[in-house]
Amino acid sequence: MKTIQLTKSDFLAKVANYETNPSEWKYLGDKPALIDFYADWCGPCKAIAPVLEELAGEYNDEIYIYKVNTEQEQELAALFGIRSIPSLLFIPMNDSPQMAQGAVPKPELKKAINEILLNK
Repeated sequence: MKTIQLTKSDFLAKVANYETNPSEWKYLGDKPALIDFYADWCGPCKAIAPVLEELAGEYNDEIYIYKVNTEQEQELAALFGIRSIPSLLFIPMNDSPQMAQGAVPKPELKKAINEILLNK
């Protein structure tokens, strides 16, 4: 499995429909997710991209790894208050999402995925 590019309409269908449910977070996915907010011009974003592709393969059946281009999806970036990129949004199944910023090294990403998303 590879990382999955998200547009606003994909986000509304697969992650959370903030238009119909603006006051409450309600995750729509069937497994936990990690969303990478990035831009094509961002050096640290380019550095973390291959790591996220590797993790998408390693956690193929356990989580989704989505990517949101903040240049193309400015409404989503604004909704989550993205001020610096890359920003990573961890979305567990039954808990509140958690945001991390910066190009997190692979061992730290795996630890966060296991602890926050998979409760391992």
